[in-house]
Amino acid sequence: MTLPIDFTKATGAGNDFVIVDDMRGDLRVDLPALARAVCDRHFGIGGDGLLVLEKSEVAEFAMRYYNADGSWGGMCGNGGRCIARFAFAHNIAGRRQHFEALGHVYEAEVDTGAVRLHMKDPVEYRADIGIAVRIGGARTFFVNTGAPHAVILVDDPAMVDVARDGGAIRWSPGFAPGGTNVNFVWRDSAGNVLLRTYERGVEAETLACGTGSIATAIVASEAFGLPSPVSVHVRSGETLRVHFAGKNGAWSNVILEGSARLVFSGRVLYNTDPPTLEAAL
Repeated sequence: MTLPIDFTKATGAGNDFVIVDDMRGDLRVDLPALARAVCDRHFGIGGDGLLVLEKSEVAEFAMRYYNADGSWGGMCGNGGRCIARFAFAHNIAGRRQHFEALGHVYEAEVDTGAVRLHMKDPVEYRADIGIAVRIGGARTFFVNTGAPHAVILVDDPAMVDVARDGGAIRWSPGFAPGGTNVNFVWRDSAGNVLLRTYERGVEAETLACGTGSIATAIVASEAFGLPSPVSVHVRSGETLRVHFAGKNGAWSNVILEGSARLVFSGRVLYNTDPPTLEAAL
């Protein structure tokens, strides 16, 4: 079967997504297979994940998120900011809006340059956990910010091989059975907090990670004594600002702020068997 599918490509600080509007509920396809097809950077549109808008009984819309490999993505902070931008641009929701994801209602504020997303409170914080890493002198933390994140504080970023080290830590027995995202964090000579992230489900480094930036900000506040908001400089060269209240494992009022842009829109023909894309001419 071949179906025409309208899409929009979006990026949140370099974390890129394919957005599909299914508010009418007629997108009757295997969404994990669709995610793999559209996110493929060689044979598809290309993206770190697929975002699908659906109807919600408790908010303006619901967000369903799949990683590039088709796995269930949990919450995605940058994806949430991108889908808020899309919903505002397409008159689905206003500048101040609410959407549902994984049974939780999130609030977003859409401005001209940035989108602010109110996130869930971080949980499961663990400091200086005993996970073996190859990088000398590294300290390892863990926190769940809507998705599980290991945060590795390193003194020398030149020692980090994100693909190799991130891939190894991602499947460490200490994070079984689901594994974790892995964030390598350091401060430069000017005191800036810099981040590189290995994302599960993408199984590679991404240019930004929203929930990873929140995890980084939380750990930086504890390890470096930084007050809110913490500015996190991500691989794309952009900066995400993380606002929060509290300390010592009890954080609240978390807001993720940064750019979210709609890059281009189009239509593809999606062949369901096997899952492939063709140009809609």
